[in-house]
Amino acid sequence: MQKIRRAYAVVMLMVLAACGGYGPVDVAPDEIARLEAGLLALGPDIDPVEAARAARISYSYTAALAERYQITDPPLVHNTKVNMGLRPRGLCWHWAQDLENRLEAEKFQTLDVLRAIANSESDWLIDHSTALLAPSGGALEDAMVLDPWRFGGRLFWGTVTDDTRYDWIPQEVVHARWRIEIAAGLRDAPPVGATLE
Repeated sequence: MQKIRRAYAVVMLMVLAACGGYGPVDVAPDEIARLEAGLLALGPDIDPVEAARAARISYSYTAALAERYQITDPPLVHNTKVNMGLRPRGLCWHWAQDLENRLEAEKFQTLDVLRAIANSESDWLIDHSTALLAPSGGALEDAMVLDPWRFGGRLFWGTVTDDTRYDWIPQEVVHARWRIEIAAGLRDAPPVGATLE
């Protein structure tokens, strides 16, 4: 039975992989300029130089991660490959963590790097993590979503309020709930990759 399941999984991966067109792509300068303008629109105190740098890094680092993660498939197919040990990284929280760390290294003065999780309370949807940029001191609702996972190595960005696909919750809020659930015996452990610091 195990062999049949494994064969089925391989066939499904091949079928879904045929959809193709995933992984690193060349980014037109006007795409970077649009993200820069979007970041500047988050608030009047955002430094234009920081917005330009953040936009450039968000796109270039997404492309670098797509190569490093060996992205060639849609996100859920790639997730399956990671979970089967066929790819090194590329789950949504890998993208979010790596992009967050890269943006944090810039030590922006007028932008804060945040993390958020969606679907954390769902019984049938998988958790989805992302990195965000907000005006310094701003709340999640003021932020720009930077989601490289959603389109398999192609950066999605948009404001939290305009991103109706996901109901984003600050990562620290979700982690606090998970800690309570673990302590109460309602949850065995945090999801893979979650460090409840």
